[in-house]
Amino acid sequence: MLEQIKHPTAPLAERFAAIRNTSAIRAAPLSDEDCAVQSMPDASPVKWHLAHTSWFFETFILERFEPGFAPFDPAFRILFNSYYDGIGEQHPRPQRGLLTRPSRAEVMAYRAHVDTRMAALFVRPMPEIFLSLCELGLQHEQQHQELMLTDALHLLAQNPLLPCYAEAAPAPAPASPSGWQAFPAILTLIGHAGTSFCFDNELPRHRVFLESYALATRLVTNAEYAAFIENGGYQTPSLWLSEGWDFIRARNITQPLHWHETKTGWKQFTLSGLQPLAPDAPALHLSYFEACAYAQWAGARLPSEAEWEHAANTAPHLPQLYGAAWQWTSSSYAAYPGFLAPQGAIGEYNGKFMVNQYVLRGGSLATPEGHTRTSYRNFFPATARWQFTGIRLARGNS
Repeated sequence: MLEQIKHPTAPLAERFAAIRNTSAIRAAPLSDEDCAVQSMPDASPVKWHLAHTSWFFETFILERFEPGFAPFDPAFRILFNSYYDGIGEQHPRPQRGLLTRPSRAEVMAYRAHVDTRMAALFVRPMPEIFLSLCELGLQHEQQHQELMLTDALHLLAQNPLLPCYAEAAPAPAPASPSGWQAFPAILTLIGHAGTSFCFDNELPRHRVFLESYALATRLVTNAEYAAFIENGGYQTPSLWLSEGWDFIRARNITQPLHWHETKTGWKQFTLSGLQPLAPDAPALHLSYFEACAYAQWAGARLPSEAEWEHAANTAPHLPQLYGAAWQWTSSSYAAYPGFLAPQGAIGEYNGKFMVNQYVLRGGSLATPEGHTRTSYRNFFPATARWQFTGIRLARGNS
């Protein structure tokens, strides 16, 4: 039997309430219609995000620890299961936008019901695994808070009216002067250290040898990326990976997602609506293919994830490490040496996706405060453009 422990009830309960409330705040500027629609298979309706994060607490915590557990609605077990085969069936991801029922009001009632039941557990002595699952659930909710903004932006961009999400929406800060930070060759450690929370894919900590390298002191700006476009970057096959060249030609891609060429110059669709392109702001919504092509054009390359993490640990004051854009690395998303996925359905969280994707580091303007760290490994396929993804260049330093 697991040892029963007492834990600091008030801090956990307060953090739970604050993070859950942030999800509601992020959804608040959207209409019921906005929250129900799915703009593409890779995105989800905001209403689904609100329900799925509640499903996570109900399925992995309440079902396990609540005396006399009974589901809020048995149908939700399938409707709001994302990809956990160990739990059971899932509603098809591309059809989440067809779920006109339950309504947004019913989803919010579901959230309130789960919150009340979770609060009742916070005042009871619980095993250590309860605390671990609560922390995972909160971190999971913060991931979906970011997706709520990226998915809502992509949805609103499909509307010819180009409606804004919010007038005072998050936006990245302008860039600092460009430069390079050099790092000597080193045998270093990467991966999460310490006892604070991390996702399973950040472990185990292990040694990596790095040749000397240099990292750009800021992200590539809109003005710099516009120069790439004007120099024929999207028409020059020698700059592109073969699959990337096929990707942009098949989809007639000639500029970053959400850029609009007008008579008065480039504009960008943002969470605050259509805005003049800010020349010193980081270029966003770029695929891995676009990032690689730009790096080739600039006479540089993308950093490996080990280089990025070492730089972030060694020079933590480098501008725009966090809070501007997720930064593509050249590293395929794969298991660290010695990685073992947790047992049970919770082990499906990250490990099963370690194929055909690339690692991104840092954190974007949509990432909730306090959610990032140097060892955090985000990952997306090379074609992903709807996230707040940008470019930090690297080069050898010999």
